[in-house]
Amino acid sequence: MQLSPSELILNADNSIYHLNILPEDIATTIITVGDPDRVGEVSKYFDTIELKKGKREFVTHTGVLNGKRISVISTGIGTDNIDIVLNELDALVNIDFTTRTIKEEKTSLDIIRIGTSGAIQADIPINSFLLSEYAIGLDSLLQFYDSKHVQNIAVQDAFVNHTNWAKDKSTPYVVTCSTELADKIYSDKFVKGFTATNVGFYGPQGRVLRLNTQDNDLNSKIASFRYNNLKVTNLEMETAGIYGLAKLLGHNALSLNAILANRANGEFSVTPSETVEELIKYTLNKLT
Repeated sequence: MQLSPSELILNADNSIYHLNILPEDIATTIITVGDPDRVGEVSKYFDTIELKKGKREFVTHTGVLNGKRISVISTGIGTDNIDIVLNELDALVNIDFTTRTIKEEKTSLDIIRIGTSGAIQADIPINSFLLSEYAIGLDSLLQFYDSKHVQNIAVQDAFVNHTNWAKDKSTPYVVTCSTELADKIYSDKFVKGFTATNVGFYGPQGRVLRLNTQDNDLNSKIASFRYNNLKVTNLEMETAGIYGLAKLLGHNALSLNAILANRANGEFSVTPSETVEELIKYTLNKLT
């Protein structure tokens, strides 16, 4: 079936609409970062850089490190942007732009998020690294897709019951990382975690400036949730969307978090840049 111009939107140079890149511009190993300025903080370690492109918040650098081709792409903040980035990355490798048809032979990408996060368990140290084994989406992204087969229904039902989740909020969804990538990246430098992906930074994460939240106890309810050996460890804004769409599309995904805040203790890192830099260097070393 040929995809219509309103569904597969291409720019005048035949690049994909938002990311503004061509199929040959990306590697099959892709690091995502939220901040466009962080793309250069990753690519500065490449031996060579072959491509630099950008449009809006989406900046892409592709290069080679130790003989391995890698792309770094900024996603901006939130799962709404993740919806764009994951679908367009998949289109770049699995849709023929000339014929506007889905390729019979699919390409699987390795997608590694390097991001920042805040812990909600008091025993997780500031400036530590956390690998998200599980993620729970408190946004609505995955519920717009035929996705029940990749969701852990038992865990999410238990979470809804424990938190007395408001019925006018989207149903949370629980998804898992790529065990293949986790085995490759993990070491004792990491805490293994269960990450909550929020739809916003302030009210959805229990922050109060001038507006009251719908549930003042939400963060404590999330932190006290237990299911077998699972407990929610940290809050951020992309991981669950990445995991869910990657599983649906046949890609491998892993989220690595630099813990810059501890909400339980009211602490924030005094060396955030150094912590993120250390995580970048560690990840590149493991990938190459």
